[in-house]
Amino acid sequence: MMTTAHTAHSPGAGGNERDGPPPDRPTVRRQRTVLMLMCACVLVLQSLVAAINLAIAEISAGDLRPSSPELLWIVDAYVIVFACLLIPAGMLGDRFGRKGMLLTGIGVFGAGALMSALATGVPVLIAGRGISGAGAALAMPASMSVLVQVMPAERRASAIASWSASVAIGGVVGNAGGALILQAFPWQGLFWAYVPASVLLLAVTAMVAPRLPHGTGALDVPGAVLLTCGLVPLLFGIIEGPELGWSSGVVLGAFGVSALVLTLFTLYELRARVVLLDPRLFRLPAVRAGTIGVGAVFFAMFTLFFVNAQFLQYVKDYSPLRTGFAIVPMAVGMVIVTQISVRWARRYGERRVVGTGLMLLVAGLLLMSTATRDTPYTLYTTWLMVMAVGAGLAMPSLSSGILGALPPQHAGMGSGLNGAARELGAALGIAGIGTVLNIRFTDQLPEALAGDAHSTSAALAAAAEEGEALHLAAVESFTRAVATGYQTAAAVLLLLCVPVLFGRREGR
Repeated sequence: MMTTAHTAHSPGAGGNERDGPPPDRPTVRRQRTVLMLMCACVLVLQSLVAAINLAIAEISAGDLRPSSPELLWIVDAYVIVFACLLIPAGMLGDRFGRKGMLLTGIGVFGAGALMSALATGVPVLIAGRGISGAGAALAMPASMSVLVQVMPAERRASAIASWSASVAIGGVVGNAGGALILQAFPWQGLFWAYVPASVLLLAVTAMVAPRLPHGTGALDVPGAVLLTCGLVPLLFGIIEGPELGWSSGVVLGAFGVSALVLTLFTLYELRARVVLLDPRLFRLPAVRAGTIGVGAVFFAMFTLFFVNAQFLQYVKDYSPLRTGFAIVPMAVGMVIVTQISVRWARRYGERRVVGTGLMLLVAGLLLMSTATRDTPYTLYTTWLMVMAVGAGLAMPSLSSGILGALPPQHAGMGSGLNGAARELGAALGIAGIGTVLNIRFTDQLPEALAGDAHSTSAALAAAAEEGEALHLAAVESFTRAVATGYQTAAAVLLLLCVPVLFGRREGR
């Protein structure tokens, strides 16, 4: 079992000590190649989380005709499975080898993309998305583990910052790449594109990624099952609440099952000889604050990604191409600020830098809530950049704080915890904002469109057929729903900032 006494004296991910003499040029070149490859892997894996948002309008209007809750499942299935399996997958990598787990994950990810591309019904599409999420869960912590093991201590913080930036930029790349694909192909083309991308990553990873030592410990299968069975009903309740009713037996039962199973998971982990995630680790301020903080950042970012594509297409009447590229400036801001934030954290203290980043994210969500049909793109982009700077400031210190508190032999578990917080935050952001949108849009929809309230796309399409006045009224209803969603997300994020900023024991 991993104890907090053990982790408290572990070398930090951003340590300044040198492990021997400076490496030679071939070694440095190999390190840089591995860094670029691991960043490319996570960029592709994360891009699919955001790319699907751009296809929402087309999927809604296509032959599948999903309802609003079904659409949420299509979007969130990938992230839910991703989040639930990340920690078990990290331990699998520690046990059986990081390179093998990375290759397996990329292969499963590609198989899920192929299944999604061939889907002829909503259940098959949701299943394909879930399979891709399982592959991403296997590959993501393995990529971080490889990086932590390969990079020397003095370059580790910078490498983690680049990896973190690639995760965040993946959302922007997913939007831009998805825009190009959807401009020329139907929504199935989005998934077809990930099939050759997966094959290419498999080939390059097999040639370039090094094989590293791995552990021999047992696996905590009961813990993995309990954690997964506790998280899925929680997200089920959030997504299905508007459709089934918050007081319905199914929804209340889902929340009750989630609370019970997660409690059982905690009790089991406290007593188990081999643990998936030792709850005592959260006594460490860096682990506790970092986990909540990472989840909070991605809660905010994927709230934005889910709403942005719909807002620009439904309200601003942008094409998929223009919608995808409208968010590209965020990538530039994230790349620049992420690297700078590492230096600022050393100079001014991690809490100040993280706190500034989180407050900028809150401000960005509130600014986005004021957007309307008449908001100029330059102003809209400025608000996007506020969020980009906020994420870039907060993420590196939060991620390195988690990894720095854990010993190197448990790098996979640390990466899994970091990733699980990230994807669970994203899943909750998508589910939460989707739920608020559905409730508010339905409540404010003109009476003439009540029969199409099950789907935003269907309601707007029906309004357009009835005339410009009704269409404008429906668009205004959606705009007000978006504003409420952003404001709700900002309030939740502000609450999450409290344990992140005041839970750290840092003098600066």
